[in-house]
Amino acid sequence: MTGPHDTDRPAGTRPHIVVLHRWRAPYAEYERYVDHRTHAVTYITTDVGATGVPAEAAEIALVDATDDLAQVRKQLDALASRHGTPRAVVALKEDDLLVAAHLAEERGCRPARTAAELLPFRDKLVMARTIADAGLALPAFAPAPDADAVRDFGARHGWPVIVKPRMGSSSVGVVLVEGPESAERLGFDDADAPLLVQTYDARPVYHVDGVFAGRALGPWRASRYVDSCLGFRAGRALGSVEEDRTEVLDAIGEFAHRVLAALTDRPTVFHLELFVGGGPGGPVECAFLEIGARVGGAEIPFLWREVHGYDLMEAAFRIALGEPPPDRPDPRFAETGGWLLVPAPAARPCVIREAMSMVGRTPGPYAEALLRPGEVLPAADAYYEHVGGRFRFRAGSGAEVEAAVIATARDFEVRGEPCGSMP
Repeated sequence: MTGPHDTDRPAGTRPHIVVLHRWRAPYAEYERYVDHRTHAVTYITTDVGATGVPAEAAEIALVDATDDLAQVRKQLDALASRHGTPRAVVALKEDDLLVAAHLAEERGCRPARTAAELLPFRDKLVMARTIADAGLALPAFAPAPDADAVRDFGARHGWPVIVKPRMGSSSVGVVLVEGPESAERLGFDDADAPLLVQTYDARPVYHVDGVFAGRALGPWRASRYVDSCLGFRAGRALGSVEEDRTEVLDAIGEFAHRVLAALTDRPTVFHLELFVGGGPGGPVECAFLEIGARVGGAEIPFLWREVHGYDLMEAAFRIALGEPPPDRPDPRFAETGGWLLVPAPAARPCVIREAMSMVGRTPGPYAEALLRPGEVLPAADAYYEHVGGRFRFRAGSGAEVEAAVIATARDFEVRGEPCGSMP
């Protein structure tokens, strides 16, 4: 599959940039980040992601999965033969970061981070050890090679415990293990997917999103989850409300800076998750959960562009090219934002039969992303994109945003049925 400009100039006369891409929605506005007329920008993507590639792409190459190193390498070799050695291999989705880093190193590019530098942001055991070595609070943890290891850990630290893949994302494979008898039901057969066990922390979970400049935090925002990512996997709605209490933000900001400084001294966008407890009247306490060297998922990229006037995806793209990220947003974060995801109404792929618009309700969202009746919700890897309904909120306070999130989750209706059940 080729774009309109693939034969405009001889191969190699324009700088070649390769992008690993898997979204259908415009999470990243690539055509704004690099001039597709003066650069040969090629895309390695999936059938679902291909519809989200800019029309100005020099060429599109399809793979089954953008985190399959062998498939992506083969397509990159072919693209390089037609467009020249790439200046950069860019990936903005967490699962694709290591693939892009490996290929950039193989091709002699200068990646934003090498695969070794990325490992503490991807391997949750390496990540936890790095944070513990820095003296920061986090749940007790250990490798979980088998059921005995999980039972021994639970006996030492108490039940329940959390078991999860060391290299996972989007809460895939994360399990709350209530007691020793449940450990036998876990799968330990995949040697390429090692597991980690952690103590369970019942405190509220926050996500912190922004830019780390190498020594100090750039623009950032902290948000509290309404329910949890694990709950979303179980079929419950997942919301998020930006924090606006000064004492909480002060504690989170200090903790986030220490986390990033422990992991890297290079610029990066980040999505940090942590437990927050304590206050009011007492100190606010933070404990580390996990972090990614990438833009947060769900509606975070849209909220930042629309509410805060800053494109985190552009920052990540520029950093991947070895360029400085955009300056701080101006005016500074005047509004509070939030988002809501409602699960798919049936096992994906499923056809949508009804999806109720919520825009225009009070309280309600300012924007939504819904499929029309008859459209198919695909079983694509971008898990938080392909859901029953996506909603974005803005208001003058966190309390107003939370009220709108809760009301929308309560009133929204979506119906669908698995594609295999259609007549």
